[in-house]
Amino acid sequence: MAKLTGNDRRRARVRRSVKAAANGRPRLSVHRTGRHIYAQVIDDVAGRTLAAASTLDKALREQLKTGADKEAAETIGKAIAERALAAGVTKVVFDRGQFIFHGRIKALADAAREGGLDF
Repeated sequence: MAKLTGNDRRRARVRRSVKAAANGRPRLSVHRTGRHIYAQVIDDVAGRTLAAASTLDKALREQLKTGADKEAAETIGKAIAERALAAGVTKVVFDRGQFIFHGRIKALADAAREGGLDF
């Protein structure tokens, strides 16, 4: 069995608390790298992705200067909210993963809230 890193333990801890608080709501999962940011609305009961958006999407990439700034995170937040609402999802639980809730993660969350997602 491989030893878990600090990031793995933090991710597992956050995921455990998110699933406990979910009450059947889909999970808005966020991942960021040095160059891009990704967001998915996941139904854990059915085990499938309901909506997704990232800075790699061709339509969104043309609007962005780079995928690694707050402006890009806000664009992805608005896009994921729009796509989730189109899929019939209004209430989600936010899963920040191993990432601290500030900077790009916070910008994405705030934009998703403005876009109509409730969490």
